[in-house]
Amino acid sequence: MKAFILFLSLSFTVIADEIRGKVVSIADGDTITVLDQNKVQHKIRLEGIDAPEKGQAFGAKSKEMLGALVGEKEVIVTWSKKDRYGRILGDVQIGETLVNLALVTEGMAWHYKQFSDSQSLSDAEDAARKSRKGLWTDDAPIPPWEYRKRKREKLM
Repeated sequence: MKAFILFLSLSFTVIADEIRGKVVSIADGDTITVLDQNKVQHKIRLEGIDAPEKGQAFGAKSKEMLGALVGEKEVIVTWSKKDRYGRILGDVQIGETLVNLALVTEGMAWHYKQFSDSQSLSDAEDAARKSRKGLWTDDAPIPPWEYRKRKREKLM
């Protein structure tokens, strides 16, 4: 019985991995490539956020801010899963800065509520909206997931 209880408690434990390395590439406002100490590259999709796409308003600014925060710098990525494209979904930290949170706080990304229940990301988005920071200067910014959906529908 004790073994079963131990197994049951372990099956609900989320185990997080950590990658430490240098950011060698910024794909867009929410995707980076990190080179670890073993010279292995890891594609990282920032967990819980969605940044404007390249063709959208603030897409270039979001990528620029992410580059300013982490480009060519050592970061720590904490993660526990990958997305359907094989990218690591992670929380990125540089020093004391939580990069995912910083992007939302500055209005350079949405809290991706469909995939995240983070209260800190939700609060940061609300504050950025209220103070009309970044993408929230637009009266009706289009979320990236809507932008991508519209592009797909046009191709059909």
